[in-house]
This record gives sequence, C-alpha cells and structure tokens, in this order.
Amino acid sequence: MIDVTHQINAVRRTVGTREYKAGEARVVTLSQTYDAPVEDVWDAVTSAERIPRWFLPVTGDLRLGGTYQLEGNAGGTVERCEPPESFAATWEYGGDVSWIEVRLIPEGERTRFQLEHIAHVDDERWAQFGPGAVGVGWDLGVMGLAGHLGSPGGVLDPKDSMAWLTSDEGRDFITRSSESWYEANVAGGEPQDGARGAADRTTAAYTGAEPA
Repeated sequence: MIDVTHQINAVRRTVGTREYKAGEARVVTLSQTYDAPVEDVWDAVTSAERIPRWFLPVTGDLRLGGTYQLEGNAGGTVERCEPPESFAATWEYGGDVSWIEVRLIPEGERTRFQLEHIAHVDDERWAQFGPGAVGVGWDLGVMGLAGHLGSPGGVLDPKDSMAWLTSDEGRDFITRSSESWYEANVAGGEPQDGARGAADRTTAAYTGAEPA
C-alpha cells in the first residue's frame, strides 16, 4: 500500500517562467528529499539498469552527447552531465521538444531530487491543461523513485503499475496530484478560474473521468 497523503505532501511544486533558448518558457518544478546519499540517487536516475526499476525501460547512450529513448514515451539528447550533481537533456515527444534539468542537492545524509521541465508552450495549450499535463506524470515518477530507493532490489512491473493507476488508490493519487498542481499554478500567478479548468481537464485526461 502507498501512503498517498504522505507522498503528495512530500513533494514541493512550483510553476513559473524563465528565458530559455528561443524565448520565454514555462517551467514546472518539483522536488522530493530521499533517505539516500547523493551517489546512490545519482546512480538510480542515470543508470540504464536502474531506471526501469522505478520509471520506464530505457535504451541509448546515457552520457554527455548521447541519446536516449524511454519505452512508449519521450526520447532526447543528454546536453549536460555533471556527476553526481546535475544533468540536462532534451525531452522529445509527439513532435514537440522541451527540456529537463535534474539537480541533486545533499542535505546531510539525505538527498533532495529536483527536476525542472522547461517548455515553450503557447497560451492556448497552457490554458487547456496547465502544469499538470507534465506535473502529474512527474509526480508518479518521483513516487516510483521513492519506492525504489526504499527497496533498491525491487523491480517495477508495468502491468502492476497500470493496474494501480486504474485502482481507487491510483485515481485518488492522480486527483490529489492534479489538485496540488492547481495550487502551484495559482501561486505562480495564474487566475483561479483558468487554473481550475485546466486542473479539472488534466484530472479527467489521466483518470478517464468526465471533467467537472
């Protein structure tokens, strides 16, 4: 069993903008602190052998300048790699290109994992789903990483993961994650009405429910 409330509350979420590449970009940031040293967390998030245990199967050359492909999801190119502190890569999916930047910050014997997803998103698309479009997916990712670091020998079973997502507990997690991204969006300056509609559509997209 997953403590949904604990996991949702363990993650910090922010939404903002910054100048990046070709102009102003939307930035979705989340972080979680794990009871593991920075070297172990670095290995967990950069090793082709360990990434499938908590996220998705991955192929490619996971080094500076190398390319990667996540099974059924995004691929891209590793643009920066500074072990064991940070890496950056393109995130290419469905014809769109965005970027991820990962930082690991030691906090005593623990490590804070921070991920920024940076994208040039037009106002119409942002209004449709807001930060939850990628934020809910990353919430599921950091939850998987928490489980893996708590039991490094464990292996994520895709069938079990899909079954969990459609369970009452999984749907509750997605709904709470989407609601948390709504709150972060409003805190970042988005009008409440627009942020509410985007969050409701995101929840519906992930759960298959009709939007409110």
